[in-house]
Amino acid sequence: MPLLELSDLRKRYGGIVALDGADLALEAGEVHVLIGANGCGKSTLCKVIAGSVLPDSGVLRIDGAERRFRSPREAAAAGVGVFYQELSLVPSLSVEDNLLLGREPRRFGLVDRRAVRREAERQLALFAGALGPELAPDSRVADLSADQRQVVEILKVLGEDARLILFDEPTSSLDRRQVAIFFELVRALKREGRTVVFISHRMDEIFEIGDRVSVMRDGRVVETTAVADTDPGRIVRAMVGGEAAAGGAPGAAPGTAPAPARPGDATLLRVDGLSAPRVDGVSLELRAGEILGLGGLHGQGQSALLRGLFGIEPGVRGRIEVEGRPLRRPTPADSIRAGLAYISGDRGRDGVALLRPILENLAYGLVTREGGVAFPRGRVAGRLGPVVERLGLRFGSLSDPVRSLSGGNQQKVVIGRWLATAPRVILLDDPTKGIDVNAKADLFRMVRELAEAGAAILLYSSEDGELLGHAERVLVFNGGRIVRELSGEGLTRHALNEAAYATPGATPGAEAGAAA
Repeated sequence: MPLLELSDLRKRYGGIVALDGADLALEAGEVHVLIGANGCGKSTLCKVIAGSVLPDSGVLRIDGAERRFRSPREAAAAGVGVFYQELSLVPSLSVEDNLLLGREPRRFGLVDRRAVRREAERQLALFAGALGPELAPDSRVADLSADQRQVVEILKVLGEDARLILFDEPTSSLDRRQVAIFFELVRALKREGRTVVFISHRMDEIFEIGDRVSVMRDGRVVETTAVADTDPGRIVRAMVGGEAAAGGAPGAAPGTAPAPARPGDATLLRVDGLSAPRVDGVSLELRAGEILGLGGLHGQGQSALLRGLFGIEPGVRGRIEVEGRPLRRPTPADSIRAGLAYISGDRGRDGVALLRPILENLAYGLVTREGGVAFPRGRVAGRLGPVVERLGLRFGSLSDPVRSLSGGNQQKVVIGRWLATAPRVILLDDPTKGIDVNAKADLFRMVRELAEAGAAILLYSSEDGELLGHAERVLVFNGGRIVRELSGEGLTRHALNEAAYATPGATPGAEAGAAA
């Protein structure tokens, strides 16, 4: 008998069909991978199991007994735990208070602070050596990096001791060490007989940790099979209902864009000796038509560099020139007017205002670029229309809040915001995090088109395949510095890992950033 069984689940949001007769069965003690294109219904299905969405119809059974969860509390009482893609931490509270929120140990009717501290230290020790020395039980969540927040959320869910745990993109902000530790924790859950639903868009993770995989398309589960009996090509075909999108550099993942065009002669971005928190004396030049990659382990200064260039990170020192004009002490507004665009994979922090309408989110960059001038709604919608059509953005109305969209469509809103400004330099900060293979193909196709039109692209990706498939040069970061530049025949997966991990043959500390 399955631990959990879903039959003919249906859910509509106005004219949008989220679930269209979805069926799923989960066995005790398995890691069940759920995969599908953005907007296919994965998140809605998980929210039904978690009690945060009530289906229009259908049946949910646990241990053979029919259940109907009307709240997350009811689902939690039945043994369901959830890690959401948009984190549920309270930024103003400490790590320890977040980890034990709602289940604090008590003594004489009061919260036992010593017990809270001991439990938090025990949980954080599971990721010992992979979080950085600045993370402590009393650290404020608002001050943590994206990967640290994600680990805290994982530990919070694990601490609930649930029988069934839903992980929606749990590794999207983690580096390789953190992913390895997380997978060991998942294997321990299996040995205890607990069930894990794992949503991921990274094929290597699916085949490393999954037992069975279910593919969703158009609100239905269209295929379920043992991971050992399938392959990436079959999964992609099930996701899209046919062959994957054509194109891609040799050796690149299915659906990626062709190799970038040869760079032009004009230098659009010059950085000399830039330092900031987590960045140490970085110099580089970026030319028109070039896609320049930033590689290395997660959290080595790549994101901090991009945020510093755009004016998000404080305390930036060094010289920045855009098309020969200095950009002194940049703010985001200054950077936008200078022709820069910043696209982050951390939608919750840097991407979208979830409660505001889609139109407002799309129009932000355009209005800022043109000096904050107020445009009539119809005029703004008209200027954004071609961008929306180009992105294939799916929504009910431009007045709908962004939170009504799937994660992939939210990211398309972020991309569309900047496409409308016709930027000269585009800063891509791990932009495909939480995006399915077809959305990735769409993104890199647009990046390719922008490069061919003369824009310059600075791309950080936590996936080596994206750097290998799209960048002509890659600057490898370690400890906030560029330790090696790779290009041509030297740009290989082995060389990327060698430089990132400072293995024998690497040249840590070598300044390779001023290559032009």
